[in-house]
Amino acid sequence: MPALRLYAGPKARQHMAQHGLRPQDVGVVPGAAGGPKGLVLGPLDRFIFGDWLASTTQPVHLVGASIGAWRMATACLADPAAAFLLLESEYIQQHIEAPPGQKRPSAQRVSEQFGQSLKDFYGGRVQEVLQHPRYRLHVVTSRGRHLLGREHKLRTPLGYLGAFLTNSVHRKAMGAWLERVVFSTQNAPLPFATNDYRTRQVALCEANFNPALQASCSIPFMLQSVHNIPGAPPGAYWDGGITDYHLHLNYASDLIAGHEYAAGATGQKGLKKPALVLYPHFQKAVVPGWLDKGLKWRHGATHFLDTMVLLAPDPAWVKALPNGKLPDRNDFLHYSHDPAGRMQVWRRAVAASQQLADELQEWLLRPDMARIETL
Repeated sequence: MPALRLYAGPKARQHMAQHGLRPQDVGVVPGAAGGPKGLVLGPLDRFIFGDWLASTTQPVHLVGASIGAWRMATACLADPAAAFLLLESEYIQQHIEAPPGQKRPSAQRVSEQFGQSLKDFYGGRVQEVLQHPRYRLHVVTSRGRHLLGREHKLRTPLGYLGAFLTNSVHRKAMGAWLERVVFSTQNAPLPFATNDYRTRQVALCEANFNPALQASCSIPFMLQSVHNIPGAPPGAYWDGGITDYHLHLNYASDLIAGHEYAAGATGQKGLKKPALVLYPHFQKAVVPGWLDKGLKWRHGATHFLDTMVLLAPDPAWVKALPNGKLPDRNDFLHYSHDPAGRMQVWRRAVAASQQLADELQEWLLRPDMARIETL
């Protein structure tokens, strides 16, 4: 059964029809939020960063939220293929026992253990990430405003209710409750326009690397927010997926086309055309925000994704995985009394996902534009 499906925006498709899919044309790689779903992208990550992109010299912007931020930061380590294997192993093996009589451990306990895991994973290696010669890392977080400015047992649920109701009316209006804060390495400009949503950018450094990465992975009510990150505006910071679940960002804007970090062929007036956005994802839909999951009318592609090439598993192939689905957070509850069973199921899914990377390599050797579907 085929595992991989390839999708492209109109500008990306036009480029590929003329030049194919070349690593030197890639300027941005996003990493979506989605928790354990991201595990099936491990073999693709190892091939893309450990082999395919490693053969090029252009700067590449890596934009990540939640587990996507962890993946993109891992890509910046020396020997990324080995680093991705370690991430996969440690993510699968994580287990926190719930207190007697409770279904899940406290947010405080999960945050403490996750924070220690990040310290152990990147211990002594943060500078490898910050000073990567080619990769510009952008860690997306969601900063609370007003009622959500500090985590509180009453104010936080009320604030998220307000954010949900406001977002249902208009996504941009949710900026009254939460703003996008992006932590970036090497003073790199953002590889997307920011007129879609309230946005700030902060320089990523040794002091704020771990807090920013932990904040980007801090799902509300499951983990605690991270407060007062060094170098950033004060307040509570949560999972970057709240504002940017699948990073449906304006990568194709004229602003990006003209900045000095853009890659690709030179266009009119000497400006460089937007580089391709290569997106290993676990589904076709690029959902804007976490609160948009149930708003199906926001799941379609827009002109923001015109330069995107998206790689995703075939839904029929997914149904052949253990339990007929991708790994997800519900598995922590389902296997709460059988963590070894969950780990085994997840390892089987990850092993099967090697087929995704194998099929991508085969397609690159013998490109077939008939397989490229409309994003």
